[in-house]
Amino acid sequence: MPHEREVFEANGAKTHVVVAGGGGGETTVVVVPGTNFNAATVLPLATALSRRYRTVLADVPGQPGLSSGERGLAEGRLDWYGTWLSEVVEACASGPGPVVVLGHSFGAAIALSSASPRVDGQVLVSPGGLIRLRLTPGVLCASVAWFAAPRPRHSARLLRTMYADGGTPRTELVDWMTLVARHARSSGAPGLAIVPDRPVPRRVVTGEHDVFLPPRRLEAAVHRRLGVELGVIEGAGHLVIEEEPDLVADLVDRVAR
Repeated sequence: MPHEREVFEANGAKTHVVVAGGGGGETTVVVVPGTNFNAATVLPLATALSRRYRTVLADVPGQPGLSSGERGLAEGRLDWYGTWLSEVVEACASGPGPVVVLGHSFGAAIALSSASPRVDGQVLVSPGGLIRLRLTPGVLCASVAWFAAPRPRHSARLLRTMYADGGTPRTELVDWMTLVARHARSSGAPGLAIVPDRPVPRRVVTGEHDVFLPPRRLEAAVHRRLGVELGVIEGAGHLVIEEEPDLVADLVDRVAR
């Protein structure tokens, strides 16, 4: 897809975004990726969205990508990231048209922390910031091997824990995660989100086999804190945006109406 890259300052941090598509509509979708992901690693989702909407894909400061690499910017606070996202939305919103923020995992926690009046809807996929992540022995073992000996087979093993059973990660993702383990130390998840009082239409989903945020653990928190029902995507794991990008784009359609 035709696209442009932009670099600007948001909440004092160098911020890189990719802007693509248009789809003939006025809606802008701002995508906030999860831990260790960025604009370059969410291409299946970017392709699905940019066919329908003007799509802005942001690299999160403190995560591997082309935004600021300083891990101490947020000092562990989601409110810093919320302000950062509000400024990104303000910088990237095109005219008076509606803005929908799509956040995945850590990116969803950032989306929940933004009080921007320019945001007209949210799609939260496998959202962090509502409960603590579950870390199974299998995930811990795969993470230790990936971190201690950064090789493609260890990266693939770790990624497979984030897919539903039988899922195969893209070669590009395997290569990317190997580079991350060798050359980067991303900022950690900074805890639970404080959700602003401003009501925003939301769709919240997680994968049926999400290893970090199983539906049975996430459902009550979503209902209690956000007042909406949790949608469960059958046959998907934590990386729903990889496994079902068109379905995620359909969720944006429902919020953007």
